[in-house]
Amino acid sequence: MIKNLKTVVIMTLVLTICVVGLAGCSNETVQQKPVEQGDAQQDPEKQEDSLEKIKEKGQVVMGLDDTFAPMGFRDEKNEIVGFDVDLANEVFKRNDLELILQPIDWTMKEAELNAGNIDMIWNAYTITDERKEKVAFTKPYLDNSQVIITLAGSDIKSKKDLAGKKVAAQTGSSAVDAMNTEPELVKDFDGGEPVLFDTNHEAFMDLEAKRVDAVVADEVLARYYIKQKGAEKYVILDEDFGDEEYGIGFRKQDKKLLEMVEKTLDDMRQDGTYDSIHQKWFGE
Repeated sequence: MIKNLKTVVIMTLVLTICVVGLAGCSNETVQQKPVEQGDAQQDPEKQEDSLEKIKEKGQVVMGLDDTFAPMGFRDEKNEIVGFDVDLANEVFKRNDLELILQPIDWTMKEAELNAGNIDMIWNAYTITDERKEKVAFTKPYLDNSQVIITLAGSDIKSKKDLAGKKVAAQTGSSAVDAMNTEPELVKDFDGGEPVLFDTNHEAFMDLEAKRVDAVVADEVLARYYIKQKGAEKYVILDEDFGDEEYGIGFRKQDKKLLEMVEKTLDDMRQDGTYDSIHQKWFGE
């Protein structure tokens, strides 16, 4: 009996020591480790430039909206083509890199870039002060403006005529940003705000179906779309929502990659390649 009691006491002590030991181990594993230099929380300006890793892989990933003609869109063979695509292909061909085209949700473009899912945003990407806070831009490579498009015969002749009308645009586009610089005008739209669509193509379809009265979009896209569909069906108003410039967006730490692309584009301007590609898509 005494022997059995001693055994029980010893086993109890052993179990107690084990439990305490395990608890101690558990406390160590849940401790938060300090942020390392390569951690995602680090200041982007101090993170490593991606160019060397890109050269090692031999590939670079370009994020784009594959419905944005003529900059980047799918042709009848379902291949992604366009002005920006041709420029990018030539830039990276000259730098011995394979270009991977990655269609993205345009509303998530900066998040996709900074998460490392793409290496750049290159697709009629308007340079704005707000976007400069999130990405590093190249110098401008193409001018644009935000125009107002209606059906032929519409009673909309100027911006003031948009009062009480349904005005469409693409979600997350610079067209929305441009309209929002005139809040007094926007609040007079039917509904007090633009009607937003995932793509410009959907916005134009609703215009053609007369479910909206006007579309605000990039001039380069609007003129290309109208040329394909029939210029007699549409009107681009003389009054617009302002001029802007396109740039290519990179992560802020990717200065070497940005400089490489910028220098190659400069070379293409000097040797006539840029003008040749521009002529192909815009006829001028």
